[in-house]
Parts: sequence; C-alpha cells; structure tokens
Amino acid sequence: MPETGPDFLIIGGAKCATTWLQRALQQSPEIVMPDPELHYFSREFRRGPDWYAAQFPPRGPGQLTGEKSNTYLTVPEAAARIHAACPQVRLAVQLRDPVARAYSDYCMLLRRGEADRDIIRWLDPQRAAAGRFLQDGLYGRHLSRFLELFPRRRILLLLYEETVRHPQVQLARLAAHIGCRSALPAPPAGRVKDRNTPVVPLRLRQLLSPARPWLDRIRHRIPLRQIRAAVARPVDYPPLPAALAAEMRAFYRSDTARLQQLMGCDLSAWSCAPGAGEAYRA
Repeated sequence: MPETGPDFLIIGGAKCATTWLQRALQQSPEIVMPDPELHYFSREFRRGPDWYAAQFPPRGPGQLTGEKSNTYLTVPEAAARIHAACPQVRLAVQLRDPVARAYSDYCMLLRRGEADRDIIRWLDPQRAAAGRFLQDGLYGRHLSRFLELFPRRRILLLLYEETVRHPQVQLARLAAHIGCRSALPAPPAGRVKDRNTPVVPLRLRQLLSPARPWLDRIRHRIPLRQIRAAVARPVDYPPLPAALAAEMRAFYRSDTARLQQLMGCDLSAWSCAPGAGEAYRA
C-alpha cells in the first residue's frame, strides 16, 4: 500500500453485492486488494496505521491498491478518519432499495441464528427504527458525512438494481472511476452468498462451537463436507408482509429524497413495491 493510503475504497453498503464488486476487481492484474474486510476505519482503528498497511499484499509497478469494508458507510467516525488518512482516495458505494436491503440483512442474521422469526420485531419502524436493519439503509444520512469532506466527483454511486441488469456497464463505470485502464471481467455466474444454500441446524452449530477452530482447519476435506451435506437443511425465511414493507418504505422516504438530491440520481424505482408475483429476496 502506498504511504498516502489506498487508491480506492468500497465503503458499502452491506447486502448490496459489494463482495461481487470486490471479486471483479481482484481479477484485474492492475489491482491489489486484501481478501477480508479490514474494517480499519470503523471497528479496528485502534490497531493503528502500521497494522492497516501490513494487511495489503505487495504492490507492483503501476498497480492500484484498494479495499472493501461495508461498515465505512454506516459507522459515523469512518468518514473523518478516511479523509484524515487518505484525502485523495476515490470512494465507491453500491446501494440497493433500502427495504430490500433491510430484509436481506435480516435473513442473513436469521440464517446465522442471530435473529429470530419474529420479523415484525426486527423490521417494524415503530419498534426497530434504531436497530441495524433499518438504520443501515439511511443512505442519505450516511453519505452526507462523506460529502462534507470529499468532493462529489470522488464518490461513485452504483445501484445494485442496475448492476443486476447491466453488470458490465457498472463495472466499466467503477474501473473508470478508480483509474483502472483495463476492463473488469465479471466474476463467475452465480450468487456470491446464496441464501438457498442449506445450513447446519443452529442447535448443532452451538454444540460444535468449542471445536470450531479445529473444524475450520479441515472444513474442506471430503469426509467433513459429506457429513455437512448430510445434516444441513434449507432455511425457511419468513416472507416480508406487504403492509410491513409499506411502513418501511414510508420510513425511508425522506432519506431517499435526500440521497437523490445529494447525488443527483433518480431513485424513483425504490418508491415502488415489488409487482404482482414478485417478492423481496435476501
């Protein structure tokens, strides 16, 4: 990593296919990125700049260095820390209909056993407005912290819905923004994190948790994979009720208008619920 910090950062958002963007970037010979989310400017700032620099692979001549950490968008202190450490960095953020994002985030934590099936408890704005699922979708509020410090031209906004429809167009925009001269190839087809993949039942995971460090070392060996396949089960996700989705959309309405004004973009598609026969997906 250069002394001035990374050349670019993907700052969010969570459950908006930013891992897909990272995989596309990592396929380019012009780009060097660490695999895990470092969360340095959000959760791990106490570790210091030497720790941060040590997480990056060696950089070759002409290569760009960057990283992705979705918490940078939502942790209030992150914007100022990034600006202080690397004021010339280029930022990219990919966002998604906030109602769909919140539901997807809820499904992920349900899958992990960190949320229960009482979807009203977790997503109803009357009960959960201060919680992670709803707060993380207040994009206008979160991005305003960055726009107070960085010129708008340094922040690229990508929309998840456009990436689904026109992936190569969005990757070309990302490449141009960060200064990558070659085209970014799309990652292999298929979801990066598939909600339909069966999981080991929560109770069994809890019983095995003391052995997790040892199991992680052998998780890819064929016998263990066969055992996992035999006991794993699909997750039954609660549907998002239409009435609850409408309440969530009302909760986000003013913030979405703020985001449109800040970034000069059209987000009218987010104001519409899924059509007949469609559903929110994780």
